[in-house]
Amino acid sequence: MSINTLNLKPKKTYAEQLAILKSRGLEIEDEALALHALTHHNYYRLSAYRLPYTLPKAPDRFIPGTQFGQIWRLYVFDQDLRRLAWSACESLEISLRARWAYVLAHSLNDPLAYQNQAYFNGPGFPETRRRLEEDLRQSHEPFIEHHRRKGLLWPPIWVVSEVITFGSLTRLIRYHNEARIRQQIADTYALDERSFCSIIHHLALIRNKVAHHARLWDNPPNVRPMLPKKATAALLKTLDYTPAGQGKVYNSLVLLAHLIQCIQPGDPWPHAVRDHLHTLDSALLPRLGAPGDWSSRPLWAAL
Repeated sequence: MSINTLNLKPKKTYAEQLAILKSRGLEIEDEALALHALTHHNYYRLSAYRLPYTLPKAPDRFIPGTQFGQIWRLYVFDQDLRRLAWSACESLEISLRARWAYVLAHSLNDPLAYQNQAYFNGPGFPETRRRLEEDLRQSHEPFIEHHRRKGLLWPPIWVVSEVITFGSLTRLIRYHNEARIRQQIADTYALDERSFCSIIHHLALIRNKVAHHARLWDNPPNVRPMLPKKATAALLKTLDYTPAGQGKVYNSLVLLAHLIQCIQPGDPWPHAVRDHLHTLDSALLPRLGAPGDWSSRPLWAAL
């Protein structure tokens, strides 16, 4: 046995894992469901959803009366919330790609502006350009291979926009050294460029979290978005600017709803989010960051 494994806990069967939960005070009202969940979703993945239901000073002890079904419903709620967030980030990414390419190509009159360091600030630009070059080299998209056959390492920006990653895209927008360029992009989404750049950075991290199936509902990225001071009245009155709301997922959802309405007015996504939040136990809303009057705030109430 390796010395590195001497202090590891012994492996447990699903039945043994269930017995541990019972010993900590969790009521198992449907053992078949609980065993099925452990089989397909992993004990440690599910265990993160126990936190709202454990004693404050004893995180391994459940509040008396807590049932496995409560943890499972919260898990499923977060699973569906991640799907919603993924869908919104996908729409935002496609829109940002199109707007970024158009603004840089037309405002700078340079189809290769994205690879010219003269247009960018920030120590991260060389690494972003290196990653983009690697993505282009590995791409098998017909339009990329067409330019490669012509001997063009750097295709025009309107071609590159179709293969750039969301992370690289948000960095190139944020790193651009002219505020007027950043603002031209931000104008599309009715935001000022400073808060816009912070918001898309935050949402790129949300997307990465969702892409890796990480817990979302009460586990936002460490990088908080700069909430706008000038925006539509509906957005300003729907965001939660209080210390309790800062950095919580509720504000991320509000920002995504605003962006989706800019991208495709009438899209059902904000409705779906509002309805989904109504399925969460109201006692858990503060952990998500939703204020008590969240559903009556303008952005949601107008739906």
